[in-house]
Amino acid sequence: MAILIHAPILFRKFIGCAFWPFIFVKRVGLKEDAVFINHERIHLRQQIELLIIPFYLWYFTEYLIHLIHLKSRHAAYHAISFEKEAYAKERDFEYLKNRQVWGFLKYLN
Repeated sequence: MAILIHAPILFRKFIGCAFWPFIFVKRVGLKEDAVFINHERIHLRQQIELLIIPFYLWYFTEYLIHLIHLKSRHAAYHAISFEKEAYAKERDFEYLKNRQVWGFLKYLN
């Protein structure tokens, strides 16, 4: 179960983020956005699987590699395997019930 926190001061470019066990949102209305919350819950599952700290190290490393290769922050963000999985499955509200462990590996390039 995620703990939802309204934290508008934390974000300039993002509408929210998952930081186990919390989901921080920029706008209160996002707490009711099922697709957004499902996307962030997928990230929480990824974080638990990788024991939290390694998740962030992997996420940041992947981001840097893609940034160097793609030369675009936006493109680098969307190329991260964790984000690719979350975006691909954010509308599948049954996904976390059936998801394979380390499901993000299917999205590595």
